[in-house]
Amino acid sequence: MLVLIKENSHQMSLEGALQVATQIKLKPDSVIGFATGSTPLDMYKELIRMHKDEGLDFSKIVSFNLDEYVGLHPTHPESYHYFMWENLFKHININPTNVHIPMGMADNISEFCNWYEQKINSYGGIDLQILGIGANGHIAFNEPGSSLGSRTRIKTLGQKTRLDNSRFFNEIDEVPQYAITMGVGTIMEAKKLLLLASGLNKADAIKATVEGPIMAKYPATIVQYHRYATIIIDKEAASQLEGEYIDSSL
Repeated sequence: MLVLIKENSHQMSLEGALQVATQIKLKPDSVIGFATGSTPLDMYKELIRMHKDEGLDFSKIVSFNLDEYVGLHPTHPESYHYFMWENLFKHININPTNVHIPMGMADNISEFCNWYEQKINSYGGIDLQILGIGANGHIAFNEPGSSLGSRTRIKTLGQKTRLDNSRFFNEIDEVPQYAITMGVGTIMEAKKLLLLASGLNKADAIKATVEGPIMAKYPATIVQYHRYATIIIDKEAASQLEGEYIDSSL
């Protein structure tokens, strides 16, 4: 596990974009796992800039998103379908047929989750999985207590997660109670992990993830077991760490 500490969230985003771009240049048909939320937004903006200014080519990549709310139509402004197209996909030359995002409106959620797992496997697995982290230590929508061997499934969202995500809605009652999410086991099968975090509100979660014992209470702690996991954080998110790590802002 490699931990890189950057001066601020902007520098974190630039480093994250550089690592994604490096993966695509090394393997133009990479299978990339994408995340949503506020954390990767600036990284996606930098990837768009790289595409427009430097010719970074997304035409052969295959994408799989981590999660999606159950019950939100893909055109809903808070759906993750909408998020990905508005904030990344429509600005780059990705092939729409290569885009895979969980379908929260699926008639049979269980069957869809099985299909999603099979689809990932049909491409040989995910080459690089991008991750954020919740203040309670969740990754994707794997809430505290999730099985560390879990697969893609429907998950009930905790009150803390719904409260954190309510800033994107008019009120907390509008935040869906359920989501489809890749499981912890699914995420850990990716060949490389890239986890981003910034801000003081993520400091405790990062402390547990990097230096705490591995436990289902903090699902993100499982990344300690991954052979090729890179964690990029800003100084605020790193403020509770006690060990010696790479301060790449120097």
